[in-house]
Amino acid sequence: MGLFRSAGAVLALALATTAVAAQERPAPQAPVQGAADVAGTSLSIDELYRYKSLIGTTPEGYAWTADGGAVLFLWNDEGYSFRDIWSYSIKTGKKTRLTTLGRDSKPEAEAKGIAQAIALDKGRVAFTLGGQLHIREANGTIAKVETDKQAIRKLAVSPDGTQLAFVSGNPVDTRNRVTLGGILWVRDIAAKDGNVARRVAGDDNPKVYVDDFQWAADGKAIAFQQSDDRAMPERDIYYYAKGELQNNRVIRAFPGDETTKATVGVVTLATGEARFYERPDARHHVWDYGLSGDGKRLFVSGSDMEAKEHTIYVYDVATGARETFYQLREPKHLRPDWKVAWAPGDDGLVILTDRDGWLHLYHQRAAGEAPRQITSGQWEIDSFAVDRKGKQLYFTANESDLADRQIYRVPVAGGKVQRISGVAAGTHQPVYSPDFRHVADWYSNDTTPPELYLIDTAKPGKAVQATKSPQPEFYQQTWANIGYIQFPSHVDGTNLVARLSLPANFDPAKRYPVIVGSVYSDAVHNQWGGRRAHPTWGLDQYFVAQGYIVLNVNIRGSWGQGRDHNQTQHHSYGETDINDLESGVRYLVEKGYADPRRVGLWGSSYGGLMTIMSLSKKPGVYAAGIAGAPATNVWHAYPSQMWIMGPPEGADMPARYEAQSALYQAKGIADPLMIIHGTRDPVVLYSDTIALAEGMIAREQMFELVTLPGGNHAWASDNLPQARFAFKKMVDFFDRNVKNRK
Repeated sequence: MGLFRSAGAVLALALATTAVAAQERPAPQAPVQGAADVAGTSLSIDELYRYKSLIGTTPEGYAWTADGGAVLFLWNDEGYSFRDIWSYSIKTGKKTRLTTLGRDSKPEAEAKGIAQAIALDKGRVAFTLGGQLHIREANGTIAKVETDKQAIRKLAVSPDGTQLAFVSGNPVDTRNRVTLGGILWVRDIAAKDGNVARRVAGDDNPKVYVDDFQWAADGKAIAFQQSDDRAMPERDIYYYAKGELQNNRVIRAFPGDETTKATVGVVTLATGEARFYERPDARHHVWDYGLSGDGKRLFVSGSDMEAKEHTIYVYDVATGARETFYQLREPKHLRPDWKVAWAPGDDGLVILTDRDGWLHLYHQRAAGEAPRQITSGQWEIDSFAVDRKGKQLYFTANESDLADRQIYRVPVAGGKVQRISGVAAGTHQPVYSPDFRHVADWYSNDTTPPELYLIDTAKPGKAVQATKSPQPEFYQQTWANIGYIQFPSHVDGTNLVARLSLPANFDPAKRYPVIVGSVYSDAVHNQWGGRRAHPTWGLDQYFVAQGYIVLNVNIRGSWGQGRDHNQTQHHSYGETDINDLESGVRYLVEKGYADPRRVGLWGSSYGGLMTIMSLSKKPGVYAAGIAGAPATNVWHAYPSQMWIMGPPEGADMPARYEAQSALYQAKGIADPLMIIHGTRDPVVLYSDTIALAEGMIAREQMFELVTLPGGNHAWASDNLPQARFAFKKMVDFFDRNVKNRK
């Protein structure tokens, strides 16, 4: 074991069709000495994180025209944050900028610009900006409509192209906003302006709101999910910022509290009548729902709060009669990655489930029937879409490599799996045209920031690049050499995989300082920057350029390596996961790449939990650690996280929660620790960090606390000055305590 695959220059997408053999796994290559003269980029943190982004602005928000002839997307070709609307024509192969609203936006404002755009009839486009609905006519004129509504979102055109549905927020107290609420509206597309939308679903109480919705195939009805937070507790998060006391009041449940009650309904537009379809327990999760093509049946896919029992109900839309279509209970099930859709011709359901140990597609035609497996192998499917006319299933999966997300298709009847996205490694996030003839493909790999590509599904393996986002200076830099290693767990021998970022001039005869992180689940991903939850691509590159190795381990509980691999994380926050991190460190030390005295560790949220647990339980393994917004107390976690930590009751309580809470496990910390936390954080409360700090002060344990006034949970994404400040604090801390450790 201990294999390494260099990402290299893997942008050559125009390659021949690849038929996928289910069990083939390409062998990585061993690490080799770097050929570059320097370790990495010469840019500073300030130069890596600038208003005119070095890596450009990622094209997002893909939306096809009804005829599949063009795709809309949101982009800024200059690299600023404000996204305008662009269109790419399949026929001409050219892109056109449709709006120029970002030209007056000041870069330092970091405005995100247009949030969503969808195509209407006759070349018209509907879009949202600042929570307001706008219509762009074919001649380029723009009018703001439905001005009596706020927080407009989730635009969707009816299948016949005559109506536009959307959700808007309720009028609420904007200073101490509890929730935006959600009302479902329908507007005639032929209308030119005015407040003409009619309300079809939703409640005047902002705590009862429409989450999302789906049009029926005939456009005569809409299925929607409604959430009710009225029984949930409200919490005041007080903090000082901008010279005065602030209050971020949120609806926030802890384990054992009342949670959101979710119901699915169908509204008939002609009559305005809505029917709700009851489940045995409205507190249980809803993961998917959908109307059959003929509109006569509705499925609702859900699970219990701990995600141990997956159940799919099918309802008669007219009568509300319910049948249990599918059900599977697994006592140690961990991840709710299930997805469901109607099969072509409404011939039962296509189900993505890990019932055989790996996430694969199944077809079940009738209630209680044994599902027929369509795909199989020791790899997993992330998502899928149904081509009803072609009777094909398109899906993304890691069949080629754990870190990849490639596009494939397979007949619903089963048979040969065909790769659509070519042989280049990397990550694809597809949006299919209505006729499935083309794919608007968000594509990135370890050496290439995300871009929009177009794939003709009749010519698999070939793609046309539509955008080029990075600045010219990007291509002049020397970037890290990124690849993947495999090694056994030092505890139970389980095979583990990690993403490894090496200096470009890497010398295998030299021992390097190492940064493990940012640590989290699902951390091994072949795309620019690895995990995208935080904008740490530049920080990682900076560390490598300064002579560090950066390691990201696919810990237990992560997607992609099967059910047995992730279920060992059950009831194990701060135990199995941190053992996996240590296994990665041990491997690098054994290979002679890492200096065992100079290893640092960092992560945020759950990653902060792992950092503190590692420093406490594994003294001497890490020279220092940084915990961002650390989840130190699982009693204050979201109830949905009970699928890992378990319920707040039982014979093993409170010991089970204490064992998984860094607040109760911090006594062993002796190595340097830095904590970074925003005071406004509603996900992991700043008060929990204060509780940890109080305990450490009482025990006279030394630590550094970086407080970000008004900072949110994703503290590195709030604004560039704050991100640069925090990243420079991290660099200084690791240089003092890891790189320059004597």
